[in-house]
Amino acid sequence: MPDSRPAGTLPVVAVINTSDDLVQVLREALIREGFDVVTSHVQDFKTGRQNFGSFLRSHKPAVVVYDISVPYEDNWTFLQMLRELPDARGQSFVITTVNKRIFERRVGPADVIEIEGGRADDIDPVIDAVRRHVSTRQ
Repeated sequence: MPDSRPAGTLPVVAVINTSDDLVQVLREALIREGFDVVTSHVQDFKTGRQNFGSFLRSHKPAVVVYDISVPYEDNWTFLQMLRELPDARGQSFVITTVNKRIFERRVGPADVIEIEGGRADDIDPVIDAVRRHVSTRQ
């Protein structure tokens, strides 16, 4: 998905989570790192209040930080469905969860980052992953 933002604008990062607190913590940390941040909640896409394809077309994020919550199996399947949408093909994702060990026991090994409580040491790996994804897209 080509970046159609004017030169000199900040890369957009979409934060999609189930927790208002984590949305806010991630948003603030990413803004401090020099990103433009848009947010939404997983439930808005699951219930149809928001269309994922429209969200991506509207905001053109360089990367999506997406949280997988309990029940892991159902929410992992939902994310896989979203990633198959035409507007999501080629979209970079950083996947987070609150308990990687249990997540992987339920769905298998996956490239996910554990965030327990929004502490700085939880958030740093997310920020690093976002930077890597953004740098590969530029």
